[in-house]
Amino acid sequence: MGDARPILVLGTFNRKKGLELAQLFGPLGLTLVTLADCENPLEVVEDGETFTANAALKATLQAKHLGAWVLGEDSGLQVNALKGAPGVYSARFSGPGATDSSNNKLLLEKLDGVGLDKRTAGYACHMTLSDPGGMIRAESEGHCRGRIALQPRGTHGFGYDPLFEVLEYHRTFGELGPTAKAILSHRARAARRLIPALIELLDSDVLTLSPPKK
Repeated sequence: MGDARPILVLGTFNRKKGLELAQLFGPLGLTLVTLADCENPLEVVEDGETFTANAALKATLQAKHLGAWVLGEDSGLQVNALKGAPGVYSARFSGPGATDSSNNKLLLEKLDGVGLDKRTAGYACHMTLSDPGGMIRAESEGHCRGRIALQPRGTHGFGYDPLFEVLEYHRTFGELGPTAKAILSHRARAARRLIPALIELLDSDVLTLSPPKK
């Protein structure tokens, strides 16, 4: 590996998610950029029926378009009382123009009257690493179990974090903050499982990353 820090594109426009991923992968000595930092990135249609399918789409299509190594990630909330919803539709649960606030509001409405013992849920995350040619070079998954609180608590994180209570701590991710989330979350667990493959690619000089195409 040369003196220049290899560049890895994090396949998301979400700045908060990008910051989480940068915290998780930063110690590897990579230069990490999001799609918001790239010129003319694709707007990938996430029409897969699983987190695995959507992560692969985000990674491979974006990698070929940018001519760069891209980490695609798809994640979401699965609520048992809602038969696994919102699932792959987590980010757009409340329809076009969905926001974290509108999604959380709809989730609480759908769980109105459901007792705490029936509000079990889980976060799931799938990560896919694609080389510039669109070939998948590594994948990983991570899960985190908990339940949906009766009302939002805490201001940390994004998405459903103020509602997702980690049972052993009796606090939501919104209350626990970034340090705890970097250890306990579905995204953190998927990242830890992907890191050995990233290190192997770096050590073998395969992952000598070039900047995205202009």
